[in-house]
Amino acid sequence: MHPVLLNDFKRQWAEIGSDVLRAVEKVGASGWYVLGQEVRRFETNLASHWGVREAIGVASGLDALEIALRAAGLQPGDAVLTTPLSAFATTLAILRVGGTPVFCDTDDSGLMNLDLVEEILRTDAKVRFLLPVHLFGQSLDLDRLAALQSQYGTTIIEDCAQSIGASWRGRATGTVGRLAATSFYPTKNLGAMGDGGAVLTNEANLADKVRQLRDYGQSAKYLHDEIGWNSRLDEVHAAILSEAVLPRLSAWTARRRQVAAAYTSRIQQRAVRLIRPNPANAPCDHLFPVEVAAGQRSDFEGWLKSHSVGSGRHYPILIPYQNAMASANHEVRGELTVARRLADGEVSLPIHPQLSEEDVERVIAAVNGWS
Repeated sequence: MHPVLLNDFKRQWAEIGSDVLRAVEKVGASGWYVLGQEVRRFETNLASHWGVREAIGVASGLDALEIALRAAGLQPGDAVLTTPLSAFATTLAILRVGGTPVFCDTDDSGLMNLDLVEEILRTDAKVRFLLPVHLFGQSLDLDRLAALQSQYGTTIIEDCAQSIGASWRGRATGTVGRLAATSFYPTKNLGAMGDGGAVLTNEANLADKVRQLRDYGQSAKYLHDEIGWNSRLDEVHAAILSEAVLPRLSAWTARRRQVAAAYTSRIQQRAVRLIRPNPANAPCDHLFPVEVAAGQRSDFEGWLKSHSVGSGRHYPILIPYQNAMASANHEVRGELTVARRLADGEVSLPIHPQLSEEDVERVIAAVNGWS
């Protein structure tokens, strides 16, 4: 019996391999490998797919966040309100640009608790940057985010590394903040065969700034106006994403949603809480997180493994409690009660577009059979 994997890149390769090789051959034959027509074409295609005016390819999701923060005007020492429950890159970007992360608790779905966010923005005038994460492929309340941005003059940079295709009442994530960042790490819904990322914006001046910062801070060749990065999405990854992955993304997202719907309707295990979003939220189901009691997590994971079902943990150590944060300036506002509970009990079930119906049945049966 084959294992049901959390991600199955061999099955993905069987589907996209010929298109990937064709894309690589095209780039090789062109003789142009950095910031050429393939990057420009992918940026145009991505912006159109996402529904934004500008998409700028960079070398990683981390770089996308860093460059977006710099382009938005973050200065050393500026406070940035963000989530403690995310990949470390979310906070690392703030620290690397010189900002001070400020953490508050999440809600039961793992997203930032916007009631707490509003309280902090209302009572602390020095917090004027907000870096929310659309975690697990679920969308935060975009209406509420837009209102917070307008009412408190907050600069929002959205972390959309997991949320391409997710929306709130029909509005796509990444379209509320002045900028947004996404990742093309292989496990993402729109994944390359290595690192990559992009910054998204509807503001032409910010897009120009991002393009300058990603390329050594150059405004023209050998004319450096900023201290920038060497952070350029390469031609090969851009071609692979354009030729092999982006054209399949809508169908892949639909398949993820089918799997999520099957899990949601048919997993009936009282000891397992499904972490599902508000009905106004149309997730892209990057992950399918569930929660078990902290003391039972290892047993649950072991049970799944014994039935050849893979699983993962996202994210077992809250960011403020990472060893690296001991020497980093940061603040924690209030108790991180919900975030800590989720960190202690979250388990991710397999959800990717290459899952067969048999795979889905096996996951459901394994979860329901746990005792």
